[in-house]
Amino acid sequence: MTEVINKSDLIQDVSARCDYIPDADVDEAVREIIDLLSEKLIENNRIEVRGFGTFCLHHRDARQGRNPKTGETVMVPQKSIPHFKPGKALREDVNDKWM
Repeated sequence: MTEVINKSDLIQDVSARCDYIPDADVDEAVREIIDLLSEKLIENNRIEVRGFGTFCLHHRDARQGRNPKTGETVMVPQKSIPHFKPGKALREDVNDKWM
């Protein structure tokens, strides 16, 4: 079974690896990085972390949908979906570990 790691776990793991940096500073840094990534995506910027991957938005146009319960036609508004594409190094690392 896979382990789920949330933001608090991530902060603890980074803090454990950087024992020379106070826990409060690690907490603030991780939260700031996540906030910055979110802000840049909201501004429709592409975020590229070499060797890790790329974050961007995929835009979906408005369309006509159907309510599955009633069969009624409804308009589905346009929306932007955050998308992550892993980099080559990350894909290779993951594949090497699982094969």
